Amino acid sequence: MNWTLPLTLVGRVTVALLSDFGRFSRFVAESGRALTDLGTWPGLSVMQMRKLGLNSLPIALFLSAFTGIVLALQASYTFTGAIPLYFVGALVGKTMILELGPVLTGLALSGRIGANIAAELGTMRVSEQIDALETMAYNPVSYLVVPRVIAGTFMVPVIVIFANVIGIIAGWITSMNMLGLTTTQFVRGLRLFYDPFDITFFLIKSMSFGFVITVVGCYQGFHTQGGAEGVGVATTRAVVIASVLILVLDAFWAATLLQQ
Repeated sequence: MNWTLPLTLVGRVTVALLSDFGRFSRFVAESGRALTDLGTWPGLSVMQMRKLGLNSLPIALFLSAFTGIVLALQASYTFTGAIPLYFVGALVGKTMILELGPVLTGLALSGRIGANIAAELGTMRVSEQIDALETMAYNPVSYLVVPRVIAGTFMVPVIVIFANVIGIIAGWITSMNMLGLTTTQFVRGLRLFYDPFDITFFLIKSMSFGFVITVVGCYQGFHTQGGAEGVGVATTRAVVIASVLILVLDAFWAATLLQQ
């Protein structure tokens, strides 16, 4: 048996991954340096906040509403005959705030925002519009990348706040109409295990998710090659990589911030 072929494949994959990581790190560093271009990105960031934030709210709220409904119903099924039913409020609130609100919203926005950014910048790359910006003495990173990354980093937490509120309200309405809980009982459960640090925790997670979604989308769009087919490949990569990184960050923040 020839053992050189598997080793060769492993070596090539390792070199390719390290090369991609190096290019990505250089791209992030260039984005950081572009923050000094204060005459370009602040105004564009406000426009991107409106575009990425308002346009993404409907899908996030729709997703969180049904998540809250399902959490309430599954909690009542699990707790029947063993745990007081007002614990439904505790499960809905704690799960939405700490986990499902940020993570499900982040995964949904990786498809909504990440794919949009990768497709938009990828189209600009293959149609040489980015090269035209450089020709006109514009810094394409400060003009195209920084506003999107700033907007995503600060707007995703705002979207998650609305998603958490809607998810908890949906769980509350479901508990009253289908489980027989009163508002007082649901709020009692909601306050039972509440910790003010929960807010800080989900905001940190959401900001990191927003940063990852936008910077990966920008990176993939900036390095698109091969015309329309390349745009499709870049868009798919942006969604897949951002989704994987969101799950990795979710585990990382839980291991570092919740382990006391």
